[in-house]
Amino acid sequence: QVQLVESGGGLVQAGGSLRLSCAASGGTFSRYAMGWFRQAPGKEREFVAAIRRSGKTYYADSVKGRFTISRDNAKNTVYLQMNSLKPEDTAVYYCAAALDPYMQVADYWGQGTQVTVSS
Repeated sequence: QVQLVESGGGLVQAGGSLRLSCAASGGTFSRYAMGWFRQAPGKEREFVAAIRRSGKTYYADSVKGRFTISRDNAKNTVYLQMNSLKPEDTAVYYCAAALDPYMQVADYWGQGTQVTVSS
């Protein structure tokens, strides 16, 4: 059983930056593809970014060029650096771990961290 704990959310003005972290425990971190998803009020959860075991990264078009996902296997942690934030980035951000390298199905989810971007 893998536990995921997100941190780093908060309130930021448009144009600002935040760095989310997701610390994993209870499993072999390097076995999993890791990803970030988000859910805004009244909307379905959507994919944001993912990083495979190999380090290959994928991004939603809406965040490409602004967000960067990275992982530190020695620290069992995945990060999401978010720059040039927009009000439409406001959402609860969830970390996920998946044995599926395409992250079509996540095996574990974190509890989420709120990101609010003011205009």
